[in-house]
Amino acid sequence: MPRFVNRLSQAAVNNAPKGMHADGGGLYLHVNAKGAKSWIFRYMRDGRAREMGLGSLHTIGLKAARERAADRRRELLDDIDPLQVRQAKRHKATLEAAKAITFAECAKRYIAAHKAGWKSPKSLDAWEGTLRDYANPVFGNLTVQAVDTALVVKAIEPIWAEKSETATRVRGRIESILDYATAREWRQGENPARWRGHLDKLLPKKAKVRAVEHHPALPFAEIPGFMETLRQENGGAAGALEFAILTAARTGEVIGARWADIDRNAKLWTIPGARMKGGREHRVPLSDAALAILDRLADTRQGEFIFPGGQAGRPLSNMAMLVLLRRMKRDDLTVHGFRSTFRDWAAERTSFQNEVIEMALAHAIGDKVEASYRRGDLFEKRKRLMEAWGGYCQSTPAAGAVVSLRRS
Repeated sequence: MPRFVNRLSQAAVNNAPKGMHADGGGLYLHVNAKGAKSWIFRYMRDGRAREMGLGSLHTIGLKAARERAADRRRELLDDIDPLQVRQAKRHKATLEAAKAITFAECAKRYIAAHKAGWKSPKSLDAWEGTLRDYANPVFGNLTVQAVDTALVVKAIEPIWAEKSETATRVRGRIESILDYATAREWRQGENPARWRGHLDKLLPKKAKVRAVEHHPALPFAEIPGFMETLRQENGGAAGALEFAILTAARTGEVIGARWADIDRNAKLWTIPGARMKGGREHRVPLSDAALAILDRLADTRQGEFIFPGGQAGRPLSNMAMLVLLRRMKRDDLTVHGFRSTFRDWAAERTSFQNEVIEMALAHAIGDKVEASYRRGDLFEKRKRLMEAWGGYCQSTPAAGAVVSLRRS
Protein backbone atom coordinates (compact mmCIF):
# COMPACT_ATOMS: atom_id res chain seq x y z
CA MET A 1 0.00 0.00 0.00
CA PRO A 2 1.54 3.38 -1.02
CA ARG A 3 2.51 5.93 1.61
CA PHE A 4 0.66 9.28 1.20
CA VAL A 5 2.24 10.99 4.25
CA ASN A 6 5.62 10.93 5.99
CA ARG A 7 7.42 10.06 2.79
CA LEU A 8 10.67 11.81 3.62
CA SER A 9 13.31 10.34 5.85
CA GLN A 10 15.69 12.47 7.89
CA ALA A 11 18.50 11.45 5.56
CA ALA A 12 16.44 12.47 2.53
CA VAL A 13 15.77 15.85 4.15
CA ASN A 14 19.45 16.38 4.96
CA ASN A 15 20.61 15.49 1.44
CA ALA A 16 17.73 16.95 -0.58
CA PRO A 17 18.84 18.73 -3.76
CA LYS A 18 17.35 21.92 -5.21
CA GLY A 19 13.57 21.75 -5.81
CA MET A 20 10.30 20.76 -4.09
CA HIS A 21 10.18 17.44 -2.20
CA ALA A 22 6.78 16.09 -1.11
CA ASP A 23 6.38 14.56 2.34
CA GLY A 24 2.65 14.00 1.74
CA GLY A 25 -0.51 15.56 3.12
CA GLY A 26 0.37 18.90 1.48
CA LEU A 27 3.77 19.23 3.19
CA TYR A 28 6.79 19.99 1.00
CA LEU A 29 10.45 20.64 1.63
CA HIS A 30 11.64 23.50 -0.56
CA VAL A 31 15.34 23.84 -1.41
CA ASN A 32 16.31 27.02 -3.22
CA ALA A 33 19.22 27.62 -5.59
CA LYS A 34 21.52 28.55 -2.70
CA GLY A 35 20.64 25.40 -0.77
CA ALA A 36 18.46 27.06 1.86
CA LYS A 37 15.66 24.73 3.01
CA SER A 38 12.18 25.60 4.24
CA TRP A 39 8.77 23.96 4.68
CA ILE A 40 5.77 24.74 2.47
CA PHE A 41 2.16 23.67 3.01
CA ARG A 42 0.05 23.45 -0.15
CA TYR A 43 -3.72 23.15 -0.28
CA MET A 44 -6.82 23.90 -2.37
CA ARG A 45 -9.36 26.52 -1.30
CA ASP A 46 -12.40 27.60 -3.32
CA GLY A 47 -10.93 25.98 -6.40
CA ARG A 48 -7.60 27.80 -6.05
CA ALA A 49 -4.21 26.36 -5.20
CA ARG A 50 -2.65 28.14 -2.24
CA GLU A 51 0.49 27.71 -0.21
CA MET A 52 1.92 29.01 3.03
CA GLY A 53 5.33 28.86 4.60
CA LEU A 54 5.77 26.86 7.81
CA GLY A 55 9.31 27.94 8.64
CA SER A 56 12.91 27.18 7.70
CA LEU A 57 14.49 23.79 8.32
CA HIS A 58 17.12 25.13 10.73
CA THR A 59 14.26 26.31 12.97
CA ILE A 60 11.50 23.76 12.25
CA GLY A 61 12.60 20.13 12.07
CA LEU A 62 10.89 17.33 10.18
CA LYS A 63 8.71 16.25 13.10
CA ALA A 64 7.60 19.78 13.95
CA ALA A 65 6.84 20.50 10.29
CA ARG A 66 4.59 17.42 10.11
CA GLU A 67 2.75 18.58 13.23
CA ARG A 68 2.20 22.04 11.75
CA ALA A 69 0.93 20.51 8.50
CA ALA A 70 -1.46 18.31 10.46
CA ASP A 71 -2.81 21.40 12.29
CA ARG A 72 -3.43 23.09 8.93
CA ARG A 73 -5.26 20.02 7.61
CA ARG A 74 -7.51 20.05 10.69
CA GLU A 75 -8.34 23.72 10.06
CA LEU A 76 -9.29 22.89 6.48
CA LEU A 77 -11.46 20.05 7.73
CA ASP A 78 -13.33 22.63 9.85
CA ASP A 79 -13.69 24.87 6.75
CA ILE A 80 -11.09 27.34 8.04
CA ASP A 81 -8.56 28.90 5.66
CA PRO A 82 -5.10 28.62 7.33
CA LEU A 83 -3.78 31.71 5.54
CA GLN A 84 -6.71 33.82 6.73
CA VAL A 85 -6.07 32.62 10.27
CA ARG A 86 -2.42 33.65 9.99
CA GLN A 87 -3.28 37.06 8.52
CA ALA A 88 -5.79 37.69 11.32
CA LYS A 89 -3.16 36.84 13.92
CA ARG A 90 -0.61 39.13 12.31
CA HIS A 91 -3.12 41.96 12.11
CA LYS A 92 -3.95 41.51 15.77
CA ALA A 93 -0.27 41.50 16.64
CA THR A 94 0.19 44.72 14.66
CA LEU A 95 -2.63 46.39 16.57
CA GLU A 96 -1.20 45.16 19.84
CA ALA A 97 2.16 46.64 18.92
CA ALA A 98 0.39 49.88 18.11
CA LYS A 99 -0.47 50.22 21.77
CA ALA A 100 3.05 51.53 22.14
CA ILE A 101 2.39 54.20 19.46
CA THR A 102 0.97 57.22 21.20
CA PHE A 103 -0.78 60.01 19.35
CA ALA A 104 2.17 62.33 20.06
CA GLU A 105 4.63 59.81 18.63
CA CYS A 106 2.41 59.19 15.61
CA ALA A 107 2.22 62.95 15.03
CA LYS A 108 6.03 63.16 15.03
CA ARG A 109 6.22 60.39 12.45
CA TYR A 110 3.56 62.02 10.29
CA ILE A 111 5.37 65.36 10.36
CA ALA A 112 8.71 63.71 9.57
CA ALA A 113 7.12 61.92 6.59
CA HIS A 114 5.42 65.02 5.15
CA LYS A 115 7.49 68.10 6.05
CA ALA A 116 9.66 67.81 2.93
CA GLY A 117 6.58 68.65 0.88
CA TRP A 118 5.67 71.76 2.87
CA LYS A 119 6.54 75.07 1.24
CA SER A 120 7.62 77.00 4.31
CA PRO A 121 9.41 76.24 7.59
CA LYS A 122 6.50 78.07 9.21
CA SER A 123 4.29 75.10 8.35
CA LEU A 124 6.41 72.87 10.55
CA ASP A 125 6.23 75.35 13.44
CA ALA A 126 2.46 75.67 13.00
CA TRP A 127 1.88 71.92 13.05
CA GLU A 128 4.11 71.30 16.05
CA GLY A 129 2.78 74.31 17.95
CA THR A 130 -0.95 73.65 17.53
CA LEU A 131 -0.61 69.94 18.34
CA ARG A 132 1.52 70.74 21.38
CA ASP A 133 -0.93 73.34 22.68
CA TYR A 134 -4.29 71.74 21.93
CA ALA A 135 -4.15 68.03 21.01
CA ASN A 136 -1.32 66.58 23.09
CA PRO A 137 -2.55 67.89 26.47
CA VAL A 138 -5.80 65.95 25.93
CA PHE A 139 -4.66 62.68 24.32
CA GLY A 140 -1.00 62.97 23.33
CA ASN A 141 0.01 60.17 25.71
CA LEU A 142 -2.83 57.87 24.66
CA THR A 143 -2.53 55.34 21.83
CA VAL A 144 -3.79 56.36 18.43
CA GLN A 145 -6.35 53.55 18.69
CA ALA A 146 -7.73 55.09 21.90
CA VAL A 147 -8.45 58.50 20.35
CA ASP A 148 -12.21 58.77 19.92
CA THR A 149 -14.79 61.43 19.10
CA ALA A 150 -15.18 62.55 22.71
CA LEU A 151 -11.45 63.23 23.02
CA VAL A 152 -11.27 65.12 19.72
CA VAL A 153 -14.19 67.31 20.75
CA LYS A 154 -12.61 67.85 24.16
CA ALA A 155 -9.48 69.18 22.45
CA ILE A 156 -11.10 71.59 20.00
CA GLU A 157 -14.41 72.62 21.56
CA PRO A 158 -12.86 75.09 24.06
CA ILE A 159 -11.33 77.12 21.20
CA TRP A 160 -14.03 76.53 18.58
CA ALA A 161 -15.75 79.86 19.23
CA GLU A 162 -12.85 82.09 20.30
CA LYS A 163 -10.21 80.76 17.89
CA SER A 164 -12.29 79.21 15.15
CA GLU A 165 -9.56 79.36 12.49
CA THR A 166 -7.03 77.70 14.78
CA ALA A 167 -9.57 75.11 15.93
CA THR A 168 -10.36 74.23 12.32
CA ARG A 169 -6.69 73.68 11.56
CA VAL A 170 -6.19 71.59 14.68
CA ARG A 171 -9.12 69.39 13.73
CA GLY A 172 -7.78 68.91 10.21
CA ARG A 173 -4.32 68.04 11.51
CA ILE A 174 -5.71 65.50 13.96
CA GLU A 175 -7.73 63.95 11.12
CA SER A 176 -4.63 63.69 8.90
CA ILE A 177 -2.57 62.07 11.64
CA LEU A 178 -5.28 59.52 12.44
CA ASP A 179 -5.68 58.71 8.73
CA TYR A 180 -1.93 58.17 8.61
CA ALA A 181 -2.19 55.85 11.61
CA THR A 182 -4.95 53.87 9.91
CA ALA A 183 -2.89 53.53 6.73
CA ARG A 184 0.00 52.24 8.84
CA GLU A 185 -2.44 49.79 10.48
CA TRP A 186 -1.89 51.36 13.89
CA ARG A 187 -5.60 51.90 14.37
CA GLN A 188 -8.92 50.64 13.04
CA GLY A 189 -12.34 52.19 12.57
CA GLU A 190 -13.72 55.52 11.39
CA ASN A 191 -11.73 58.70 11.84
CA PRO A 192 -13.21 60.53 14.87
CA ALA A 193 -11.86 63.88 13.62
CA ARG A 194 -13.76 63.69 10.31
CA TRP A 195 -15.87 66.83 9.78
CA ARG A 196 -18.50 66.02 7.15
CA GLY A 197 -21.18 63.69 8.39
CA HIS A 198 -19.60 63.49 11.84
CA LEU A 199 -18.24 66.48 13.77
CA ASP A 200 -20.43 68.83 11.75
CA LYS A 201 -23.32 67.29 13.70
CA LEU A 202 -21.66 68.14 17.03
CA LEU A 203 -20.08 71.55 16.43
CA PRO A 204 -21.45 74.69 14.72
CA LYS A 205 -20.02 75.67 11.36
CA LYS A 206 -17.14 78.11 11.61
CA ALA A 207 -18.99 80.73 9.57
CA LYS A 208 -21.81 80.75 12.12
CA VAL A 209 -19.56 80.97 15.16
CA ARG A 210 -18.17 84.40 14.44
CA ALA A 211 -17.52 86.77 11.58
CA VAL A 212 -14.37 86.24 9.58
CA GLU A 213 -11.49 88.18 11.11
CA HIS A 214 -9.66 90.35 8.60
CA HIS A 215 -6.10 91.56 8.94
CA PRO A 216 -6.06 95.13 10.31
CA ALA A 217 -5.65 97.42 7.32
CA LEU A 218 -4.79 101.08 6.92
CA PRO A 219 -7.44 103.17 5.10
CA PHE A 220 -5.99 103.90 1.68
CA ALA A 221 -6.43 107.65 2.17
CA GLU A 222 -3.75 107.45 4.88
CA ILE A 223 -1.19 105.57 2.78
CA PRO A 224 0.75 108.61 1.43
CA GLY A 225 1.29 109.95 4.95
CA PHE A 226 2.24 106.53 6.27
CA MET A 227 4.74 105.99 3.47
CA GLU A 228 6.35 109.35 4.17
CA THR A 229 6.81 108.34 7.81
CA LEU A 230 8.07 104.89 6.79
CA ARG A 231 10.76 106.34 4.55
CA GLN A 232 12.23 108.09 7.58
CA GLU A 233 12.90 104.71 9.24
CA ASN A 234 16.28 103.04 8.90
CA GLY A 235 17.14 99.37 8.47
CA GLY A 236 16.30 96.48 6.19
CA ALA A 237 12.82 95.99 7.63
CA ALA A 238 11.78 99.50 6.55
CA GLY A 239 12.88 98.88 2.96
CA ALA A 240 11.21 95.48 2.94
CA LEU A 241 7.92 96.89 4.23
CA GLU A 242 7.94 99.70 1.68
CA PHE A 243 8.66 97.20 -1.09
CA ALA A 244 5.89 94.90 0.19
CA ILE A 245 3.37 97.75 0.12
CA LEU A 246 4.38 98.93 -3.36
CA THR A 247 4.17 95.39 -4.81
CA ALA A 248 1.13 94.21 -2.77
CA ALA A 249 3.14 91.07 -1.99
CA ARG A 250 3.00 88.73 0.99
CA THR A 251 5.60 88.73 3.76
CA GLY A 252 7.15 85.41 2.75
CA GLU A 253 7.42 86.48 -0.88
CA VAL A 254 9.22 89.70 0.05
CA ILE A 255 11.71 88.33 2.56
CA GLY A 256 12.45 85.42 0.22
CA ALA A 257 13.10 87.73 -2.76
CA ARG A 258 16.46 87.20 -4.43
CA TRP A 259 18.40 89.46 -6.75
CA ALA A 260 18.29 86.71 -9.37
CA ASP A 261 14.48 87.10 -9.45
CA ILE A 262 14.74 90.71 -10.68
CA ASP A 263 14.91 91.78 -14.31
CA ARG A 264 15.78 95.46 -13.97
CA ASN A 265 15.44 96.26 -17.67
CA ALA A 266 12.01 94.63 -17.93
CA LYS A 267 10.96 96.16 -14.57
CA LEU A 268 9.93 92.65 -13.52
CA TRP A 269 10.10 90.53 -10.35
CA THR A 270 9.48 86.82 -11.00
CA ILE A 271 8.58 84.81 -7.91
CA PRO A 272 9.11 81.03 -8.36
CA GLY A 273 6.13 78.79 -7.68
CA ALA A 274 7.93 77.17 -4.75
CA ARG A 275 7.73 80.47 -2.84
CA MET A 276 4.13 81.26 -3.77
CA LYS A 277 1.11 80.39 -1.64
CA GLY A 278 -0.68 78.99 -4.70
CA GLY A 279 2.37 77.04 -5.88
CA ARG A 280 2.49 78.82 -9.27
CA GLU A 281 5.06 81.26 -10.63
CA HIS A 282 3.96 84.88 -10.25
CA ARG A 283 5.24 87.84 -12.25
CA VAL A 284 5.16 91.18 -10.46
CA PRO A 285 5.50 94.39 -12.51
CA LEU A 286 7.73 96.83 -10.66
CA SER A 287 6.75 100.49 -10.47
CA ASP A 288 9.36 103.24 -10.54
CA ALA A 289 8.90 103.63 -6.78
CA ALA A 290 9.61 99.92 -6.20
CA LEU A 291 12.64 100.01 -8.50
CA ALA A 292 14.00 103.01 -6.58
CA ILE A 293 14.15 100.84 -3.46
CA LEU A 294 16.07 98.12 -5.33
CA ASP A 295 18.46 100.66 -6.83
CA ARG A 296 19.15 102.04 -3.38
CA LEU A 297 19.81 98.58 -1.93
CA ALA A 298 21.97 97.47 -4.86
CA ASP A 299 24.78 99.74 -3.63
CA THR A 300 25.07 97.72 -0.41
CA ARG A 301 24.12 94.31 -1.84
CA GLN A 302 25.03 91.36 0.41
CA GLY A 303 24.55 87.83 -0.89
CA GLU A 304 21.57 86.52 -2.84
CA PHE A 305 18.76 87.98 -0.74
CA ILE A 306 17.45 91.46 -1.48
CA PHE A 307 16.53 91.88 2.19
CA PRO A 308 19.21 89.95 4.11
CA GLY A 309 18.89 89.09 7.76
CA GLY A 310 21.36 89.40 10.60
CA GLN A 311 22.96 86.04 9.83
CA ALA A 312 25.03 85.57 6.68
CA GLY A 313 23.17 83.77 3.94
CA ARG A 314 19.81 84.15 5.68
CA PRO A 315 16.89 86.40 4.73
CA LEU A 316 15.17 88.94 6.94
CA SER A 317 13.07 87.43 9.73
CA ASN A 318 9.39 87.03 8.96
CA MET A 319 8.67 89.05 12.13
CA ALA A 320 10.96 91.96 11.30
CA MET A 321 8.35 94.08 9.51
CA LEU A 322 5.76 93.47 12.22
CA VAL A 323 8.30 94.50 14.87
CA LEU A 324 8.94 97.66 12.82
CA LEU A 325 5.22 98.50 12.87
CA ARG A 326 5.21 98.14 16.64
CA ARG A 327 8.27 100.39 16.89
CA MET A 328 6.36 102.93 14.81
CA LYS A 329 3.55 102.58 17.37
CA ARG A 330 1.24 101.08 14.74
CA ASP A 331 0.19 97.97 16.66
CA ASP A 332 -3.19 98.39 14.93
CA LEU A 333 -1.70 97.25 11.61
CA THR A 334 -0.32 94.04 10.11
CA VAL A 335 1.90 93.61 7.07
CA HIS A 336 -0.71 91.48 5.34
CA GLY A 337 -3.29 94.20 5.93
CA PHE A 338 -1.60 96.46 3.39
CA ARG A 339 -2.77 94.05 0.68
CA SER A 340 -6.31 94.91 1.74
CA THR A 341 -5.42 98.60 1.60
CA PHE A 342 -4.24 98.12 -1.97
CA ARG A 343 -7.38 96.12 -2.81
CA ASP A 344 -9.67 98.84 -1.43
CA TRP A 345 -7.79 101.60 -3.25
CA ALA A 346 -7.85 99.74 -6.56
CA ALA A 347 -11.58 99.03 -6.27
CA GLU A 348 -12.62 102.51 -5.19
CA ARG A 349 -10.10 104.79 -6.89
CA THR A 350 -9.39 103.07 -10.21
CA SER A 351 -11.43 101.59 -13.04
CA PHE A 352 -9.26 98.49 -13.45
CA GLN A 353 -11.19 95.26 -13.80
CA ASN A 354 -11.57 93.03 -10.78
CA GLU A 355 -9.61 90.23 -12.52
CA VAL A 356 -6.62 92.54 -12.97
CA ILE A 357 -6.68 93.51 -9.29
CA GLU A 358 -7.07 89.91 -8.15
CA MET A 359 -4.17 88.80 -10.32
CA ALA A 360 -2.02 91.60 -8.90
CA LEU A 361 -2.68 90.02 -5.50
CA ALA A 362 -1.81 86.54 -6.89
CA HIS A 363 -5.32 85.29 -6.15
CA ALA A 364 -6.77 82.35 -8.09
CA ILE A 365 -8.98 83.36 -10.99
CA GLY A 366 -10.97 81.62 -13.71
CA ASP A 367 -9.68 79.73 -16.75
CA LYS A 368 -10.82 82.38 -19.24
CA VAL A 369 -8.77 85.05 -17.54
CA GLU A 370 -5.84 82.64 -17.24
CA ALA A 371 -5.89 82.38 -21.03
CA SER A 372 -5.80 86.17 -21.31
CA TYR A 373 -2.87 86.25 -18.92
CA ARG A 374 -0.91 83.86 -21.12
CA ARG A 375 -1.44 86.25 -24.05
CA GLY A 376 0.08 89.01 -21.93
CA ASP A 377 -2.66 91.68 -21.93
CA LEU A 378 -3.49 91.27 -18.25
CA PHE A 379 0.17 91.65 -17.39
CA GLU A 380 0.29 94.92 -19.31
CA LYS A 381 -2.76 96.15 -17.40
CA ARG A 382 -1.15 95.10 -14.14
CA LYS A 383 1.95 97.10 -15.03
CA ARG A 384 -0.19 100.21 -15.31
CA LEU A 385 -2.09 99.34 -12.14
CA MET A 386 1.09 98.97 -10.09
CA GLU A 387 2.58 102.16 -11.55
CA ALA A 388 -0.60 104.00 -10.55
CA TRP A 389 -0.38 102.49 -7.05
CA GLY A 390 3.27 103.52 -6.75
CA GLY A 391 2.36 107.06 -7.76
CA TYR A 392 -0.48 107.17 -5.25
CA CYS A 393 1.84 106.00 -2.47
CA GLN A 394 4.24 108.83 -3.34
CA SER A 395 1.69 111.62 -3.37
CA THR A 396 -2.01 112.04 -2.64
CA PRO A 397 -4.20 112.25 -5.78
CA ALA A 398 -7.12 114.62 -5.98
CA ALA A 399 -10.11 113.48 -3.94
CA GLY A 400 -12.28 111.09 -5.89
CA ALA A 401 -9.85 110.84 -8.82
CA VAL A 402 -10.20 107.71 -10.94
CA VAL A 403 -7.27 106.11 -12.75
CA SER A 404 -8.10 105.78 -16.45
CA LEU A 405 -7.67 102.58 -18.40
CA ARG A 406 -6.84 104.41 -21.66
CA ARG A 407 -3.40 103.70 -22.96
CA SER A 408 -1.02 106.62 -22.96
